Amino acid sequence: MDRAELTNEQVLKRDIPWEHYMSTKLISGTCLQHLRRYDHKQESERARLLDEDGPAYIRVFLNILRGISKEETVEYVLALIDDMLTSNWFVQEKSCKILTHVVSARPKLQNGMLPNGEASNSKSKLTSTHDVLRGLVDWLCSQLRNPTHPNCSVLTAVHCLSNLLKEPFVRTLFVQADGVKLLIPLISPASTQQSTQLLYETCLCIWLLSFYDAAVDYLSTTRVMPRLVEVVKSSTKEKVVRVVVMSLRNLLAKGAFAAQMIDLGLPQIVQNLKAQAWTDEDLLDALNQLEAGLKDSLKKLSSFDKYKQQVLLGHLDWSPMHKDPMFWRENINNFEENDFQILRVLMTVIDTSTDTTALAVACYDLSQFLQYHPSGRIVVADLKAKDRVMKLMNHDNAEVRKNALLCVQRLFLGAKYASFMQA
Repeated sequence: MDRAELTNEQVLKRDIPWEHYMSTKLISGTCLQHLRRYDHKQESERARLLDEDGPAYIRVFLNILRGISKEETVEYVLALIDDMLTSNWFVQEKSCKILTHVVSARPKLQNGMLPNGEASNSKSKLTSTHDVLRGLVDWLCSQLRNPTHPNCSVLTAVHCLSNLLKEPFVRTLFVQADGVKLLIPLISPASTQQSTQLLYETCLCIWLLSFYDAAVDYLSTTRVMPRLVEVVKSSTKEKVVRVVVMSLRNLLAKGAFAAQMIDLGLPQIVQNLKAQAWTDEDLLDALNQLEAGLKDSLKKLSSFDKYKQQVLLGHLDWSPMHKDPMFWRENINNFEENDFQILRVLMTVIDTSTDTTALAVACYDLSQFLQYHPSGRIVVADLKAKDRVMKLMNHDNAEVRKNALLCVQRLFLGAKYASFMQA
């Protein structure tokens, strides 16, 4: 069988010459005793040994990985550690950290060669490593979804990911495991030293993911940008500010992030940050680059781009463009993009929002579409907007009632007659 196709179960059937390793002083006598008690024992027996003396076995396996380079032995010990991820929390945590350490510290291949010039059996090694990584990433994601330890699961998972996501293959696995969304709730201002470290390592994960297009595409569908901006605005820890600013700098040129940053007031926040006495040169350089990029984006950003971001993010307020006739005349055809996506989102706001300003603006914008688009009444009728807007005519807020009424009038009577009645 091709060694690249070996499973954990097959690897663990091997007989490893532990006595030979002791005679050549690669392992100690104590290490050999632990291995004899543990190796090839039933799962229940191994679990008992780990419960009794877990730290000792962790040290044994780590010493083997550090001191022995023979491929069959390394694969064997990695398979043992991989099996430990089903054990108690202490063993899970230590096993996870060992695997992370081994993966992060291993030599990187360059044109099929190791740094010392030796050729690598790349297919089998790569497949074996990838299998270990896949199981590790799945376990880390499971800890973020459903922590098995109330205090340690999330901290351990994020810590390991902040190291592992340096690997391009791990980024791919993490996106495939739907892990990106699990980081977003962790991005919030920190109040304790422990939560500051968690925040820093979470933002470090975001920075590492910002180099991977598939992860960036996923991030664009989340509320990562408002959270990052809130953190950078309120944090006083230099390392947190640095990694967030570097993440923002990377994301600026991708997708619609520039419009979001501008809408969230990031240009002014960057100005405020530059006025502070930072000592980190990387942070100062990143701030300068971010400032220049934002200025350039602001020049290129059309009024419709800004409006679209407001709607898609649900940040509807009475900014000038909503009541600017020129905006509606020049951009009304843009509302047809993606099968009238903007209108559909406005209807979602009308159906679900509890923000009275957002409700009033959504109704007003819908009425403006009815006024300026030649097929406005047909399009809005197809969206079954009438009953949904009419519900807001009895809203407690007067501004919501007023704009819901205007929208319904334009839907029933047409823009010309509705405007006459409003006058």
